Amino acid sequence: RDEWRMNVIPRLETERLILRGWEPRDFEALATIHGDPDVMTFLGGVQERNDAWRALSSLAGHWVLRGYGKWAVERKSDGAMMGRVGLINPEGWPGLEVGWTLGKQYWGQGYATEAAQAALNYGFVTQPVDRLISCIDPDNLASQAVAKRIGETKGERTNLRIGGKEFPVDLWVITRETWRKRQPAA
Repeated sequence: RDEWRMNVIPRLETERLILRGWEPRDFEALATIHGDPDVMTFLGGVQERNDAWRALSSLAGHWVLRGYGKWAVERKSDGAMMGRVGLINPEGWPGLEVGWTLGKQYWGQGYATEAAQAALNYGFVTQPVDRLISCIDPDNLASQAVAKRIGETKGERTNLRIGGKEFPVDLWVITRETWRKRQPAA
């Protein structure tokens, strides 16, 4: 089973983080994150444990169905599972999205930006897309700041339909051309 997981979900490393495949041991940390009202303010609200389990299954399954997805983000210094960052494009989505959600105790330390930049780079290297987006609640100033730091600019407002409800979001966008110009010279 571990061999299968490693083949489906690539492992990325940044200076401080490991972006890796999901493991059963990640559930407790994910359930805590999904149960935190501060974390879930702009993500549809607190989830019960059984909903967090379905979210974990969806996170793992996205890799199987699309060939990309969100990674479990682990801090190198202590092995803490900090949250989920990566690429999603579920049915009905406005494009290939770079998304990030970290536990509250990891906010304000540059981890979201570091992981999101790695995911964005992976997206442009592996996917034949002209742009990547992030769907961000108009009131979520912290995520807007991360989007700016990874080179995205605010675009149009749209509605996401999730669970029969409409959620207004701003599409933050970076084009492949803009990304390419931001890459360090080889």
